[in-house]
Amino acid sequence: MNEAYTPEDLKATHDGLKWSQAGPGVIPAWVADMDLPTAPEVVEALRRRAAGDLGYPSWLTEPGAGPLAEAFAERMAGRYGWQADPSLVRSFNDLNQALQVFLQVWTRPGDGVAVHVPAYHPFLGTLDLMKRPLRPIRMEPEGDSWRFDPPHLSDCRVLLLVNPHNPTGRVFTREELTVLAEQAERHDLLVIADEIHADLTFEPHRHIPFATILPERTVTLTSATKAFNLGGIRCSVAHVGHPGVREALAAQPPFVYGSANLFGVEATVAAWRHGNAWLEDTCALLDRNRRTIAARLPDTIGYRVPEATYLAWLHVGRPGMAEVYEREARVLLNDGAAFGPGGEPYVRLNFATTEPILAEILDRLARAGIA
Repeated sequence: MNEAYTPEDLKATHDGLKWSQAGPGVIPAWVADMDLPTAPEVVEALRRRAAGDLGYPSWLTEPGAGPLAEAFAERMAGRYGWQADPSLVRSFNDLNQALQVFLQVWTRPGDGVAVHVPAYHPFLGTLDLMKRPLRPIRMEPEGDSWRFDPPHLSDCRVLLLVNPHNPTGRVFTREELTVLAEQAERHDLLVIADEIHADLTFEPHRHIPFATILPERTVTLTSATKAFNLGGIRCSVAHVGHPGVREALAAQPPFVYGSANLFGVEATVAAWRHGNAWLEDTCALLDRNRRTIAARLPDTIGYRVPEATYLAWLHVGRPGMAEVYEREARVLLNDGAAFGPGGEPYVRLNFATTEPILAEILDRLARAGIA
């Protein structure tokens, strides 16, 4: 897990989005991909499938998502105590597609969507493109963590809940989730719960699936792609607990939104059923890395150690600093302004890399005199 890769090694061997967007000599720490090898159980499952039957899978005509649905339900029961119904699971390419599908079938232009901000920026782009006005719930620093005031959601149609939260790394408590559930009930809201970072929650925090609190109002979106570094497999699931949304989705042409591909299903099932040892090792590395950042950063940069995810949300004091870091420190980060209201004086740093490379990132920031 902690191979002594150099940035040059990774640049030479990684041709994905993360490294290809970095200029010469620049270390990328932006998009949420890891600089780690794939779980061997996933690699072996893909090899077996590639060497075997690549015809139409037996589950293609099933109403749900076949083995993907069963593996999802098993994981939710074993890891979170949620007895999810596999017959309510549908497959999609990724969470962005799934969000757009559910907004398309359940809302109209002008319907408000409440989201905790700062927020995962592709979701903000979706709301803008689809003309669903953002109703921000502001996340505010409090001590070593983050809080939000109880929201008033009377002018909303949907609550889009990202938990664990990206970019702050906050894991919402049962009390906070209960407040949101009460508001959703009071104002007849659909809750779309993005829980893709759930498996990356650090002790002593606990992820609580929102569907265990408000099952018949919740659509849960998740995937193995974040926890197991599988972004390229294009496979996610939605557990559709809301009966009205199920009916609206069933009324659509059966192939209009596509379905998960054979290799995506193989990789996801292998990760969820057999990849826990790899995940434990990875989370141990990420735990060390999040604490290393806290030990290395100067007091002039605000950093609250994330309770989940591998994303550090750094308060650097003024807008536009991501460009400065790339130019002066040769480190590529996400600019906080893209994450919506409140994000302007921040940058987001992806620390899912080896310890030597994280040390080099922090060294570069220090040598540039801006960290």
